Amino acid sequence: MDRLEKLMQSIPSDLDGVLITSSVNRQYYTGLCSSAGILLATREQCYFLIDFRYIEVAKNTIKNCQVMLLEGDGREQLHRIVEKHQLKKIGIESSYLSVEDSLVYQQLLAPAELSLDNRVTEVITRQRMIKSADEVRAIQVCQDLTDDTFKHILSYIQPGQTEREIALEMEFYMRKQGAQEVSFSFIVVSGKNSSLPHGVPGDKKVEKGDFITMDFGGAIDGYRSDMTRTVALGEVSQQQKRLYDTVLKAQLAALDAIAVGKSCREIDRVARDIIYGAGYEGCFGHGLGHSVGLEIHESPRFSPSCDAICEPGLIMTVEPGIYLEGQYGCRIEDMVYITEKGIVNLTHSPKELICL
Repeated sequence: MDRLEKLMQSIPSDLDGVLITSSVNRQYYTGLCSSAGILLATREQCYFLIDFRYIEVAKNTIKNCQVMLLEGDGREQLHRIVEKHQLKKIGIESSYLSVEDSLVYQQLLAPAELSLDNRVTEVITRQRMIKSADEVRAIQVCQDLTDDTFKHILSYIQPGQTEREIALEMEFYMRKQGAQEVSFSFIVVSGKNSSLPHGVPGDKKVEKGDFITMDFGGAIDGYRSDMTRTVALGEVSQQQKRLYDTVLKAQLAALDAIAVGKSCREIDRVARDIIYGAGYEGCFGHGLGHSVGLEIHESPRFSPSCDAICEPGLIMTVEPGIYLEGQYGCRIEDMVYITEKGIVNLTHSPKELICL
């Protein structure tokens, strides 16, 4: 079923239409990646208003909406649509639309009223959670590129290079191999900096005995990948090896535990219990993972506070970590696709401790 048709069938009956202005949801429902555009879906017809910069590509890309060249702020065009379809109440993406923008659109769509609740957001979130076969293939392409980048960087890292130099080499290689952009700002941290889960690559030079944690991913046609590997430069201490082995054990156990019908909270607990049971309580302060798609962080999440149930069609990361403040840290992350028969791991890079 067409995504827009499914959306309109799923929204509450008191809503006559849906206003979509976020770039990710515009792309999800139209196939067009753009920095601007107004998607207004009614029960009878859908409209996409776009400025001159994108009008040609929009006409060639969008097949499920009437594409219109945006005139000014679109007030007259939107008014004609409201009048034609007798729209009285329009739902919005409450998670994306700012208060300021909602006030603007309330004026542009008058006399229709905007419904400023989260009912449409809940429907969209639910719809985007379950990935289609095409989406899975798109994300797998991104992850294959990410695996290839990891293989490349292993042959590049040398003592004396800075974290920033390594991160730049990874990004350059990934883009050269076909990535249109990166999923997020790469994390490359080493030594004491590796205790920072979201540390920023800096001028610190990697040296013998360092853990080097790299969290990175690529994006093609809007879809994204996410992967983390921690490697060692030279030999590391027995304490570092024990920490690494604990993270790997927790990740493998969590991967084995994922199954349709289990709660996200339950999967998180599997990894957390292993880490805490090994004496690292308080050193794993983030959730075990999250969904990935057009955004790097989507719902649901593997975390102590998420009661969502694992379903076929979810793509989730599994990324336990241990971080010893002021000393070092380690994280290992894969992306998996959940099916009725189990999981398909989309990440193929090795996970045993690599000592460069």
